[in-house]
Amino acid sequence: MALMQTVVVPLLPDLPAQTGSSPATVSWMLTATLVTGAVLNPVLGRAGDMYGKRRVLLGSLATMTAGSALCAVTSDIRVLIAARALQGTAAVVVSLATSILRDELPPHRVGSAAALMSSTVGLGAAFGLPLASVVVEHADWHTMFWVTTGLGLAGFAAAWLVVPESPVRTPGRFDIVGTVLLGAGLVAILLAASKGGEWGWTSPVVPSLAGGGVLVLLVWGWHQLRTREPVVDLRLAARRTVLLPHIAALLTGIAFYANWLATAQLVQAPEITGYGLGESAVVASLCLLPGGVIMVLLSPLSARLSDARGARVTLALGTAVISAAYLFRVFTSEQLWTITLGASLCSLGTTLAYSALPTLIIQAVPQEQTAAATGLNVLMRTIGQAVSSTIVAVVLTQLTMTAGGVRFADLDAYLLIFGIACAVAAGASLTALALPRARPRSAMAVPVAPSGAKLPAVSGDRGTDA
Repeated sequence: MALMQTVVVPLLPDLPAQTGSSPATVSWMLTATLVTGAVLNPVLGRAGDMYGKRRVLLGSLATMTAGSALCAVTSDIRVLIAARALQGTAAVVVSLATSILRDELPPHRVGSAAALMSSTVGLGAAFGLPLASVVVEHADWHTMFWVTTGLGLAGFAAAWLVVPESPVRTPGRFDIVGTVLLGAGLVAILLAASKGGEWGWTSPVVPSLAGGGVLVLLVWGWHQLRTREPVVDLRLAARRTVLLPHIAALLTGIAFYANWLATAQLVQAPEITGYGLGESAVVASLCLLPGGVIMVLLSPLSARLSDARGARVTLALGTAVISAAYLFRVFTSEQLWTITLGASLCSLGTTLAYSALPTLIIQAVPQEQTAAATGLNVLMRTIGQAVSSTIVAVVLTQLTMTAGGVRFADLDAYLLIFGIACAVAAGASLTALALPRARPRSAMAVPVAPSGAKLPAVSGDRGTDA
């Protein structure tokens, strides 16, 4: 899933010529996946809680694989965009996997397992960029989608053979009205955020979409509070122990994504700018690879830290490391090795933060609502990434310089991005410190149902008890 999200990025410069379309149209291959994933994450998480997490997991993997195969056999940009939208359904894999881990593992192993699973997102993203860059330079671009199709089939087969169906269910009626309202509101806001630079921030369509999306989400919130079986339990989400991790996820998503977006462009800036290194897309992608390896290697350490000190401390420490890494980058962004070091430090902090977030959600919500709650947390990360993309695009297009008769982003633009990300990560760290202290292991010590048995509902405000 993580590989699927990033492999298309190095392909974007060549796809307009390959598909006979404009760069603006090709950019929808990113936007479609982002919007679909954001909209379906809480919805499919809720469906997993109701109808079975394994069933929804297999469905999302199958849809993602079908989208990859469709991309591999066509050059029609309309079909490619639709196929990329299908791939976006796999974004729910993270929240479903977290919930399955909680249902199947002994309580003392849930934290480390969730941390390892979260870290694979960074590893997949880190390998996806250089892999796609190599394909762009040495093979037909369709090859990349054949690779993701093969990986998707392997993942589907492994899930089919190994992953058990969880006995923990939340029976009820699916809230179709709430689903439609949530989807409409998120689509409008995410389109305004991701396409505002292209359409023009002062054009009528952007503020209309943003304002309309906010209005629809307000109506959706009113509906969720009135219905008995909402898509998202807003009363649960409003608890301090749930709300603050969601805010921290939003802020961490902004800071994390700025690292990926700015680093690749900074390394590839031409030498004529006076600060650029003029490196290839492959070299730029390899600068991010150590960070992905770090995310996997350090995930057991982050889990042990959460066990010893609590996930609250791990999240606060991780976001503080991200903030410090961006501060380092403000002063060391002119050499390849310091850029790589700064990007890797950002990934180190992200490892700690992203491993702690699912643990905090698990500790704060009843077991039968885990997939929906973690899905909402992943949604907040996704919105943060969309906001980050908007910030980076605006700054790089506004702070420019002219070299050789061509306009480029100025070095100050990158430094401003790093400064903004530094402040946002510091805000996430303060948000984590505002969480109440909790006993790390006991908060997760919930009963695990034996195979084939249904676990009774967990009641009470677990977050308040913590």
